[in-house]
Amino acid sequence: MVKTIQKGLLATTAFVGLSAALGASAETLDDVMARRGLTQQDLVAAAKTYTPTGGRDEFIVFSSGGQSGQIMVYGVPSMRILKYVSVFTPEPWQGYGFDEESKAILEAGKVDGRELHWGDTHHPAITETNGDLDGEYLFINDKSAPRVGVISLHDFETQQIVVNPILQSEHGGTFVTPNSEYVIEAAQYPGVLGRGYAPLSQFNEKFRGAVTYWKFDREAGRIDPSKSFSLELPPYSQDLSDAGKLVSDGWSFTNSFCAERYVGGIESGRPPFEAGCSQNDTDYLHIINWRKAEEVYKAGKVTMINDHPVITMETAIAEGLVHLVAEPKSPHGVDVSPDGKFIVVGGKLDTQASVYSFEKIQKAIEEKKFSGVDPYGIPVIAMEDALHTQVPLGLGPLHNQFDSKPCVVYTSLYVDSQVAKWDYCEGKVLDKISIHYNIGHLVAMEGESVNPAGKYLISLNKLAIDRFNPVGPLHPQNHQLIDISGDKMELLYDMPVPLGEPHYATAIAAEKLKPLVRYKYGTNSRTGERHEGAVRPGQERIERDGTNVKVYMTAIRSHFTPEIVEVNEGDTVEFIITNSERAEDETHGFSVSTYDVNLSLEPGKTATAKIVADKPGAFSFYCTEFCSALHLEMTGYLMVKPKGYVEEEGAVSEGQAYSKEDYDRQTANNVATQEVIDSVVVYITERNYADFPEVVALVEDATDQLNFAADAKAKAEAAAASEDWQNATLWAGQWWQYQVKAADIGLRAKTFLDEHGAVKK
Repeated sequence: MVKTIQKGLLATTAFVGLSAALGASAETLDDVMARRGLTQQDLVAAAKTYTPTGGRDEFIVFSSGGQSGQIMVYGVPSMRILKYVSVFTPEPWQGYGFDEESKAILEAGKVDGRELHWGDTHHPAITETNGDLDGEYLFINDKSAPRVGVISLHDFETQQIVVNPILQSEHGGTFVTPNSEYVIEAAQYPGVLGRGYAPLSQFNEKFRGAVTYWKFDREAGRIDPSKSFSLELPPYSQDLSDAGKLVSDGWSFTNSFCAERYVGGIESGRPPFEAGCSQNDTDYLHIINWRKAEEVYKAGKVTMINDHPVITMETAIAEGLVHLVAEPKSPHGVDVSPDGKFIVVGGKLDTQASVYSFEKIQKAIEEKKFSGVDPYGIPVIAMEDALHTQVPLGLGPLHNQFDSKPCVVYTSLYVDSQVAKWDYCEGKVLDKISIHYNIGHLVAMEGESVNPAGKYLISLNKLAIDRFNPVGPLHPQNHQLIDISGDKMELLYDMPVPLGEPHYATAIAAEKLKPLVRYKYGTNSRTGERHEGAVRPGQERIERDGTNVKVYMTAIRSHFTPEIVEVNEGDTVEFIITNSERAEDETHGFSVSTYDVNLSLEPGKTATAKIVADKPGAFSFYCTEFCSALHLEMTGYLMVKPKGYVEEEGAVSEGQAYSKEDYDRQTANNVATQEVIDSVVVYITERNYADFPEVVALVEDATDQLNFAADAKAKAEAAAASEDWQNATLWAGQWWQYQVKAADIGLRAKTFLDEHGAVKK
């Protein structure tokens, strides 16, 4: 066993020699190109996306996960999927919806008392500071129910779900104001505010839309419903929004479709919704002074609906909070330029994009120059008094993203299956590229901020058709990476997306994200605070209060403490488990056989599994995350005694007996192992390891393991002193297990130092 550890010290040298030998017989680049039919252009595209082993991406993308209720995280330019973040639906690998802490988050997402088992995530948004993405928090909406989730980018876990108290559906969420004061959520299909009932015959009178401004408390990392408000809007189908920036800060823009207010009725012989909702040549862009609306709300000029403050249309009109302007037919996206001077809108049943001037809009409002009012009395600005320019782009313009180059915007053309690159200042098309197929949203790197990064654009396509290996009638979506660094766009990569129907995505420079690699010891990840049930090794215990049993447990490579938990049939059992590891990526899981339990316990995290022991039996529990060489031995038993059961006296029957010779052999091996560990310690401490936080953490973890080893060694020696060779040998074996873990960590630290240029002190 010692020789195995010693060999590990030579692994790097051996690998270099082996690699050289293999390299001599490898195919040449020309061989590979010929065999696979690749062109020079293919190789250039591949080189632009290739990220070597151990390399990191320049940007991180957060994409909606559609019907999965999740968010997908991947890197650019590699397009490697890094994580799924669960928000509105349970997900067992991360323990979301399986531990009591995350169950409380999902519980808050009930709508009218109903538990929902899925969500339809659409539009993620990252917090901003002065209009720049800051990488602290992420918001996502649920179209299937009017909900908003808050995700901390400190640990990529959902912290909160809030339910809109007045909307029955929404699509236009989430969009943040430039300093994340508010998260904007707009209704989609009109309803009776408060989710009440009225007959469709009273659609015009009783049905309404709305836009909600959720107040975000940055310090708490939570939306504060008590400081949030909504603005009542006409029963047009509101869609997406964007907040003004710089010169237009304090304003928000929400477009709409079906301004015809048609309600369908195929079953009664009337034409369907799609016919009645597409008759007019234009719809309405809502222009809202949210800063002034905030003042009106704080002044108490609101109506309470379901205990939520709503500024009525009557008040909004009287206070000059909302105005309308015609926009292209059936628009989808509304996007404010980085300088805040222009608002770009495309109509998916039109061929052109419209660029509105914020300066012209303000001039019309100040001069009260209106072409009239809508049926509800909201002032309407004439299109010609608000337009900067209109540009024919192609069929089905939907969404827009901005480049780092001044005045350059990219627009998705759904029907044409193309992306158009154009100049919104001068009003001219610069380039087009075909994609595969039927693009919906698109995302440029930080393309919605005041300082877009450019470089890459991703086309989020609704159809893949023939792009990938067939996997049945349900095809993946296709995210395509496009190089936008030059004058001409270049398609680089196809990425199949086997998750829901992703809609929008947002991208941020990777360097702006500062996620944790471990929690402070005993953290409740859903609150960020210390968990009241956290314990350190040596503090583990089982407490009983009537039929309620609490198990305060630790998990560390490769055992749970306690390992045997005895309860009675009918008891409610809470396993409150703390991962005592400090090394990066040393996650443990926890599952109890036949019970619907799976926890994810990252280093330092404390989480709770609560079950009712309703059936007698011997139920194994085990670690579900392959954590070490002895992962399969990381197990224990929940012993549920039948009602009225009386335990018989007797010693534990074990499969093997140990002698003094076994103990001596094990301790000799341990002494030799310690010599190897000491040599690694010398190697590390002779170098500037303190300059590498990753190695400092590894050293901390290895020190913990050696402290555990010292405790096991003391127990082994105590048993040996009383000639209890059985326990002496077993404790000596546990002493060695801790040594092996310490050695493994030490080798990881040594390799890291070698690869990152550590120098001898």
